[in-house]
Amino acid sequence: MANFNFNKVIIGGRLTADPELKTTPSGISVTSFTIAVNRRFGGRNGEESQADFINVTAWRQTAEFVTRYFKKASSICVVGTLQNRNWTDNNGVKHYATEVVAEEAYFVDAKNESPMAGRDMGQPYIPESYGAPAYATPAASAAMPKFEEISDDEDLPF
Repeated sequence: MANFNFNKVIIGGRLTADPELKTTPSGISVTSFTIAVNRRFGGRNGEESQADFINVTAWRQTAEFVTRYFKKASSICVVGTLQNRNWTDNNGVKHYATEVVAEEAYFVDAKNESPMAGRDMGQPYIPESYGAPAYATPAASAAMPKFEEISDDEDLPF
């Protein structure tokens, strides 16, 4: 039997507060934030919803990206892994925490719908650790191929 281990999480929702960038003593960037995710279910009076609050931690370039471009109430999509931690405090009480460790973060709102709309965000920050962001820079859109409009689609094979 093959050894199958898989831990991948995709969370989409809104930030509950402005993320704050911190630095570890060894100089590594980190931020922790919470995403509110509405969960719909069939209740006694029809469809109801309840919010789940998911704790997320981002490291290095992802932490810098999130703190620079996302604010309270921004829609965000995070891809990462689920992590369980436990520790014992000074009083001997054991604590447990489950969180998502973000590997990637993406914009969800259209630019004009974002809580950041109208603010000068400067040059886009593109972390080196992952591919193209969910938005296109002017240089990237200039390199995109031009497509020809087809007025009569009867010759198309589908």
